[in-house]
Amino acid sequence: MGLWIPFLSLILGFLLQLFSSFPKQKIAAIGKSYLIYLVLPALALLHIPPLKLSWNLAIAPSSAWLTFLISWVVFEYLGRKYHWEKSLTGCLILVAGLANTSFLGFPVVAAAYGTEALATAFLIDQGGSFLIVSTLAVAIGSKYGQGNPTLQTILKKMFLFPPFIFMLLGLFLSFSQITLPSYWLILLEGIGTTMAPVALFVIGTSISLDPKWIQSRYLWYGLSYRLLLAPALVWGIYLSFFPTSSLDLKVTVLESGMAPMITGSLIAMEFNLQPRLAALLAGLGIPISGITLLVWYYLLG
Repeated sequence: MGLWIPFLSLILGFLLQLFSSFPKQKIAAIGKSYLIYLVLPALALLHIPPLKLSWNLAIAPSSAWLTFLISWVVFEYLGRKYHWEKSLTGCLILVAGLANTSFLGFPVVAAAYGTEALATAFLIDQGGSFLIVSTLAVAIGSKYGQGNPTLQTILKKMFLFPPFIFMLLGLFLSFSQITLPSYWLILLEGIGTTMAPVALFVIGTSISLDPKWIQSRYLWYGLSYRLLLAPALVWGIYLSFFPTSSLDLKVTVLESGMAPMITGSLIAMEFNLQPRLAALLAGLGIPISGITLLVWYYLLG
C-alpha cells in the first residue's frame, strides 16, 4: 500500500486537472506550501539528528553532490551554447540533477539487495539529496528564476527557506546529541508519511500530456542525464573507492539512476522554472526508470 497510494495520488491529480471546474492552480499552490513549510522541515528534524556524522560516511553521499554539480556544468554549458532561457537551464540543472533516492530509492534498493542495503541508501538520501535540496537547489532556483538576483538575495532566500532552517536545526541537534521526545518523533513521522502522496498529487495536477511537451528534446535531455549518464559516471568514478562487487558500490550506482527527485521538481515549480517540464521530468521519470533500473541492476550483477 505504501507504494500504491502515491501512484494513485499521481493519477488522481492528473485526472482531476482534466476537469475545467477543478481549481488546479489553487490546489497545487496549497499543496506546495504544505510540503515546503511543514513536510520538509518535519523530515529534516526526523532524519538528520540521528545521523552520527563523520568523514568516513561521506563517500556514498558524495555521489549525489557529484551528479548534481555535473548536471550544473552540463546544462549551464548547453544553455549558454544554444541560448536557452534561464528558466529552462535552471529547471534541467535542478530536476535532472537530483535523484529520487528516498520514495523510489528505498523500496527499490531493499527489493534488489535486502534491508541491510538501506543504511547506505539512507546516507545517500540524507547526506546527499536532502542536504542539496535545502542548500544548492534553493540557490539554483533563485539564480535561474525571474530577475537577476544578487548573491545577497540568493543567500537571503536560502537562509529563509524553511527546509534549510530546519536542516541547520537538525545538524545542531545531531552535533549536540540532543534527542527529541518520542511524541515529537511520532508526530514528525506522521507528517513525513504524507510527503509522497501529496507531492505526487501536486505533480499530477501539473502534468500535461500535450505532444509538444512529450516530444520535447529537453524532457529527454533531462531523463537521459538522470537515468543513464549520472549512474554511468558514478560507476566509473566510485570503482576507485569501493570493490567491484561491494554492496556499497551497487547501492550508490543504483541510487544515482533513480528518477528525478519529486522535491527538486516542486522547488523548480516554486521558483517558476518551467513548471510543466519539471512536473513531466518527475512524473514520467518514475515509470520510465523502472526499465533503466532493471538494466543497471543486471549490469551491476
